[in-house]
Amino acid sequence: MFVPFSWRRILWRVCLLYSPLFIAGALTGYLLESVLAAALLHIFWLYRQQYRLLHWLYNQRKLSPPHGTGSWEAVFHGIYNLLKRRLNRERELAQLMKYFRLGAEALPDSIVVISQDRTILWCNQLARKMLGLQWPGDQGQHLTNLIRVPVFVNYINKGEFETPLEIESTKEPGKLLEFRVMPYSDKQLLLVVRDVTQLRRLEKMRKQFVSNVSHELRTPLTVLRGYLEMLDENEVEPMLWPRARATMLDQSARMENLVNQLLTLAKIEASPITRSKESINVPVILQGMESEAQSLAKDKQLEIRFDVDESIHVLGDQDQLRSACANLMVNAIKYCTEPGVIEISWQRDEKGAMFCVTDSGPGIGPKHLARLTERFYRVDKARSRETGGAGLGLSIVKHALEHHNSELKIKSKLGKGSSFYFVIPNKLLVNNKA
Repeated sequence: MFVPFSWRRILWRVCLLYSPLFIAGALTGYLLESVLAAALLHIFWLYRQQYRLLHWLYNQRKLSPPHGTGSWEAVFHGIYNLLKRRLNRERELAQLMKYFRLGAEALPDSIVVISQDRTILWCNQLARKMLGLQWPGDQGQHLTNLIRVPVFVNYINKGEFETPLEIESTKEPGKLLEFRVMPYSDKQLLLVVRDVTQLRRLEKMRKQFVSNVSHELRTPLTVLRGYLEMLDENEVEPMLWPRARATMLDQSARMENLVNQLLTLAKIEASPITRSKESINVPVILQGMESEAQSLAKDKQLEIRFDVDESIHVLGDQDQLRSACANLMVNAIKYCTEPGVIEISWQRDEKGAMFCVTDSGPGIGPKHLARLTERFYRVDKARSRETGGAGLGLSIVKHALEHHNSELKIKSKLGKGSSFYFVIPNKLLVNNKA
């Protein structure tokens, strides 16, 4: 059992060692020789204990100390306690480092730890992917040797990090990266790189949205205000009134249509994307749309054909799905040239159920196809205003279909018409439901 250190105990043990030989020397007359022999034995014992200590520290791998005698027992156990505390602390630090690295790896941003001289100390996995760094191969490399964009090099070398830097990615053109540098410790800096492409795109869309809404509302409001200023309630010219009244009604209807479409779009975007258990009788919806189509096209030379499979019902949101189908049908009627043919079908497909609207209209150029579902985007703005279009119909279709695990597909050639279609997947068909 380990006995704590004590000066009294050490002195007592020294007395026990020297006393027998001192007494024997005094009795035999060889006192000096006896004391010398006791000292030599004591020195030999000390060096033996020292040897055991050094052999344990440098040659043995086990943590537990050798069995010591006398005062050396306290030395062995004292060193053992120091080693144990140090080992426990190293384990705690290793665990903290593990948690730090796991946390840094889980962050959605690229993290690079750099020294004051801008050499790389550590980076997470996303930094390797986003910035093209390699770990541990790039450890100790100067950061500007690996990211050689002049604007970034000037930003790092200047050392003024109050404002973040935004530059285009060299690995993925079109991706916008935001660089932030902040103090990490006394001699280290933390570089955080974030992909802000989507954020900037949304900001741009928001600005365009506000601008487009303002423009769309300003035009009819200006017309209404102009006519109201012209009309004196006591002196209304009979010849002017019918035209003014028709124009004001037309512009107010245009504003009402715009507001209704904005509300529909906002409602669809606000609703969660969850699978609804509501069974939708799509053939009944298309039957109502058929009569509506005939009414919209009564003054046009258009032939409208419906080809509907009466057995296909789906799960989803009825209002959203009807809005998607109606917008595609109305667009075809608005923009199809006369005389023309519009075919609307609802049929089974190997991937599910396909709704398709095909028209024999003028077609759409390839450069416009990718942007048709953007809000307020119109191929021919002048013609859209004539037909009352606000450029929100296909955007409504896009968001409604996202709630039904589907997306809008468009095929079109100039002069040969267009096809707008989407497929509701098999898992949302009622007949396939277990």
